Amino acid sequence: MLSDSNQQDRWEKRYLDGKTGWDRGGPSPALEFGLARMPCPPARVLIPACGRGYEIAELASRGYRVTGVDFAQSAVTDLQEILQAQQLKADIVASDLFAWEAEKPFDVIYEQTALCALEPQQWPEYAERLYRWLHPGGLLIGAFMQTHRAGGPPWHCALETVEELFPVDKWDWPEQKDRTIAHPSGLKELAITLKRCK
Repeated sequence: MLSDSNQQDRWEKRYLDGKTGWDRGGPSPALEFGLARMPCPPARVLIPACGRGYEIAELASRGYRVTGVDFAQSAVTDLQEILQAQQLKADIVASDLFAWEAEKPFDVIYEQTALCALEPQQWPEYAERLYRWLHPGGLLIGAFMQTHRAGGPPWHCALETVEELFPVDKWDWPEQKDRTIAHPSGLKELAITLKRCK
């Protein structure tokens, strides 16, 4: 597993070099699936590993109180400029997800392919943090990458693995588990919205 500083340097370099194939240039379709179930504004929303945060701008424009966390400084700077240009407000934090803690639980977490960018050894701790960062009844809107190949990032997030990370004793699952959305890379993402049940 890479050290935190090595991971941060790697992702920062990708932003600086323009190697951001995951960047749609706008909000992901996964957000539309989640919006139908989200509580009304001004509910509090967290977007971990937010990158340039198009979803943050979209949610802020709808009146949500949004927090974004990312450790790539150039992405954070770009996002702050996007928000300023649109005269929108959000709380943007430049931090490693494993060093940051929420002051209080959120109503919604929008998890768009942050998991697949982390080393798989980190997934259980990250999943536990997501659980902790949501209040009971809060929603986790997830987009889990489907590469169907070894190696990464992005790492393949098989449905069976997602089920292990987010077990039914902690999360309410939807009946449909196989809904997918297209990704700019040509791959697909599982689009699953879970509810923290206790």
